[in-house]
Amino acid sequence: MTSVRVGFTAKDNGFHFANRFPSRPIRQFRLGSVATLDVGDVANGLCGGMSYTTRDVFEHHLSPPPDAAAPDTGPLHDYLVQRQIDSFDGGLVPARFFSLMSPVRPDREPWWAQVLGMVRFDRHSRAWVMIHDEWPAIKQDLDQGRLATLGLIRAVSLDPNQLGHNHQVLAYGYDLDGSQLTLWICDPNWPGDDGVTLSLDISDPRAAASPVWSRPDPPTYCFFRAPYLGRDPSGIF
Repeated sequence: MTSVRVGFTAKDNGFHFANRFPSRPIRQFRLGSVATLDVGDVANGLCGGMSYTTRDVFEHHLSPPPDAAAPDTGPLHDYLVQRQIDSFDGGLVPARFFSLMSPVRPDREPWWAQVLGMVRFDRHSRAWVMIHDEWPAIKQDLDQGRLATLGLIRAVSLDPNQLGHNHQVLAYGYDLDGSQLTLWICDPNWPGDDGVTLSLDISDPRAAASPVWSRPDPPTYCFFRAPYLGRDPSGIF
């Protein structure tokens, strides 16, 4: 069996508070003296912001604060909100979530998917995406000692209102026993929990494959490596 870790644990390097915040807009814009436009609500979660900030802190060799309650004001709160926005990558990440949520995607790879793929249309199954496309990129990050930022598909729907059911986490290691892959996960919804894993049989990207999540959360249908551009979090604690 191959085991890889990047020197990170959720208990020591993750935040000690859960992804639960008091209700307030993610962004608020004044429309002159006429009205105020509220965009988003932090009460819906800042999983992307928490995951990206955790990675920022780790890569700058800092320690997370000891706080057991999520901040509702102050520099750390503002930083988390900004990193949540950064995690959307200018809208490309929500678009990726929406694409992988599609119920049109088959459970197993159809024979015609690669033919269409040659003309740059993504018609692959979620299993193909995870095993053939995303896992090698995640493995490369971890093998090179870097955390990997993941998007988790937790809704299958054409309704864009379901986008908020999806999730963002960090992978800090993997075990590969034959074709059985286990990713070790730092999840903002399970602070300090070193037992969170995501498992998948990667033997055949053309076959149906379902990830197994180790905690009693909604099922995970697919995962992908999310883009990450670091920031310096010095001075936010």
